[in-house]
Amino acid sequence: MSYQVYQLPGGYTDETGGIHRLVELLPLTGGDEELVALYPTSPILVTRLLSRCIQRIGTLGAATEDIARDLLVADRQFLLLKLRAISFGDHIQASVVHSACGSKMNIDFAISDIPVTESIDKGPLYTVQLSSQADEAQSEVVFRLPNGSDQEVLVPLLAADEEHAAALLLERCIQQSALEHVRHFSAQACMEIEQAMSAAGPQIELTIEDACVECGESFTTTFDIERFLLHELRLNINLLYREVHYLAYHYHWSEHELMSMPRHKRRRYIEVLSNEIERLNDISQA
Repeated sequence: MSYQVYQLPGGYTDETGGIHRLVELLPLTGGDEELVALYPTSPILVTRLLSRCIQRIGTLGAATEDIARDLLVADRQFLLLKLRAISFGDHIQASVVHSACGSKMNIDFAISDIPVTESIDKGPLYTVQLSSQADEAQSEVVFRLPNGSDQEVLVPLLAADEEHAAALLLERCIQQSALEHVRHFSAQACMEIEQAMSAAGPQIELTIEDACVECGESFTTTFDIERFLLHELRLNINLLYREVHYLAYHYHWSEHELMSMPRHKRRRYIEVLSNEIERLNDISQA
């Protein structure tokens, strides 16, 4: 199966401190599409999906689930965007709801047009010195950037207590400080650390600005690539099964062989088969 090579905007740091950025990414197979349909949307599912589709990362070979889990959040978003592009195409049509008036609007854009800014310093650790406005003035804080492991732990907590989840994220990411416990940080200190984390990490610009077609009010929304891609796959699961049935019926290939194919290859065979059936029908009617 052919793969595409991409360079992560951040990078994966191995146990020796080496940073790996080149990724060989395989398109989704039928088996990957089925996996998404069987499990609820979650960072854990994203970890499993990425580990199946990353054929090689740097000099480490195929990505294990542990490697996919430890990728930076922005790198995981980047790979999901590229995975969607090589599996189903660069063009995205989706819909968003304007919270102010409740109207539903269509958005239309290309994945290749999404701005991606790579991190200047690849870390894995960063240092920020708190300002004089913080109660902990001049304290030095060492931190790492959020990764998939943090998402797996914290996303289930967000709906119940967003403030607690944010505090726990800082607690997980801060590696060293002059203070004994992260939860004793002042609000100003937490804000400065969060700003430093945002500035240090790679950025995937998923914010969409538009005007509501109903009320005319300008609004800003964030495109959730994870939720969109996984929902898109679930909507198409019945079509996947029909494609597999159609090809198995005519070619007598096994389910394993067909589910190992990416969508574009399945549909190429369906196109060839349909043209051949049409040609034979024309001959028989002549």
